[in-house]
Amino acid sequence: MSDHDATSIKEAVRDRYAGHARTKTSCCGGGTSCCDSPTSSADVLADYDAGDLSAIPADADLGLGCGNPLALESVRPGEVVVDLGSGGGIDCFLAAKRLGPGGRVIGVDMTPEMIALARRNAERSGADNVEFRLGEIEALPVQDGTVDLVISNCVINLVPDKTRAFAEALRILKPGGRISVSDIVTTAPLPVAARQSVGAYVACLGGAMVLDEYLAAAREAGFEDVRVVSESSYATCDEEAEELVAAFGADAGVAHEDALAAAQLFRSVTVHARRPL
Repeated sequence: MSDHDATSIKEAVRDRYAGHARTKTSCCGGGTSCCDSPTSSADVLADYDAGDLSAIPADADLGLGCGNPLALESVRPGEVVVDLGSGGGIDCFLAAKRLGPGGRVIGVDMTPEMIALARRNAERSGADNVEFRLGEIEALPVQDGTVDLVISNCVINLVPDKTRAFAEALRILKPGGRISVSDIVTTAPLPVAARQSVGAYVACLGGAMVLDEYLAAAREAGFEDVRVVSESSYATCDEEAEELVAAFGADAGVAHEDALAAAQLFRSVTVHARRPL
């Protein structure tokens, strides 16, 4: 991918998520999620404890995730946690409750509107061990070797240079530090037209990697013990599927029905790994 393409994608992603922050809606509208399986944000929230959700601001959850990166990862009191692409702050606030007053959570997002929303949510919740920083995942505004756990929820698929994103996560982790990411992957390669479609990319589809390649990117960045800890089918909502179909349609010889079938290639996974000691 050229620098021009990467820049265009980042601008499109920033614009789309700025809109979600302003309107407090999810990607497909009507309560459905950008990166979730199946198509209702309520299904994603089923991965969370209802009692935990009741204790955080409603605007912290915009239905933009595809799993719960904290579900199978222990968060220990006093640790430092960084959330890549923190959005309205849902996972930050949930992690902060587990960390206690001696711990700290840093949410990083490249969209100013999301940072503003998350900071308002922090004020409303009285969470004084959470902060939000404006920045890109490929250049995290966090010091080397200062973090115990990195989490992310349906965001790395939106990053043009995924190996760089994993390398940045590795950089900020302490030796032995962990990463837990929920994301969208595929079971087979997407056609070039889909991968180059900005519309498909911002719908969390065009940038999805084949699972084995995704895991390889984490290993290439330096992580070890890279493994899938949960996996489920991913059903695109109508808007997402049509964006993908349009991208496929730009590739001569790809029939509409074949494009719809290809939309079923997607999977939602949670991946764990750690930085070597």
